[in-house]
Amino acid sequence: MSSLFVNVLKVHQWVYERSGGLVGHRVMFGNPTLLLRTVGRKTGQKRTAALTYGRDGGDFLVTASNGGSPRPPGWLANVKAGPDCEIQVGRQRIPVTARATYPSDADYERRWRIVDEVNHGRYTAYQERTKRPLAVVVLTPRT
Repeated sequence: MSSLFVNVLKVHQWVYERSGGLVGHRVMFGNPTLLLRTVGRKTGQKRTAALTYGRDGGDFLVTASNGGSPRPPGWLANVKAGPDCEIQVGRQRIPVTARATYPSDADYERRWRIVDEVNHGRYTAYQERTKRPLAVVVLTPRT
C-alpha cells in the first residue's frame, strides 16, 4: 500500500476514535467501517483497527487483507489468540467473538462475495497480489 493511502487510513481511524463514532462510520470511500478493538497477543496492549465490514445476518464480516501484502495484518493474530473482542459501529460498542474463516470453510465463498461487494471488488484485487488465502473474519455479537 502506498504511504499516502496508509496515512489516509490512519487519519480516518483517528477521526473515528476521537469523535466517539459520530464521524467515520461511512467516510472511507463510502464503505461502512467499524473499529475492531483487540488485545495484542504479545504485548497485552489494547489495539484498534478501522476496517471495512459487511453483514451476514447478525454477524459482521471483515477481511484480513492487509492490502494484499504477503503478511496478514497484526489484528488477525490478536483475534486468533483472543477471540473475545469488541467492535464499534458508529457510536455503538458491541462485544463480539471473532472466528477466522478460509476457503476450506463451507460458507467462505458466500461471505467472500459479501465483503468483496461492499469493498467494490478491492479484495479480489488484493487476493491476486498474494499467495496466502485472505481470511474472512466472522464477528458474532455476544449476548
